Amino acid sequence: MTPTMSRPVMVTLFGVIAAFVVLTPLIWLINTRDWGIFLMLLATFVIYGLIHAGRRLAEWADPPPSPPDDE
Repeated sequence: MTPTMSRPVMVTLFGVIAAFVVLTPLIWLINTRDWGIFLMLLATFVIYGLIHAGRRLAEWADPPPSPPDDE
């Protein structure tokens, strides 16, 4: 018997790990480098990308119901 995780649990774990991996270096660079202030312009697009990826993952975890057949 193999242990399996449900899709919502996998999506939650993957989303948290992806956000940590992407945001931690970005935040560190903004905080420690003189030119890091320019990365704040990039941060808005990074966050938008993470939100978009999160929505796609949520759709994968819980797909919308298929439309009924008109027969």
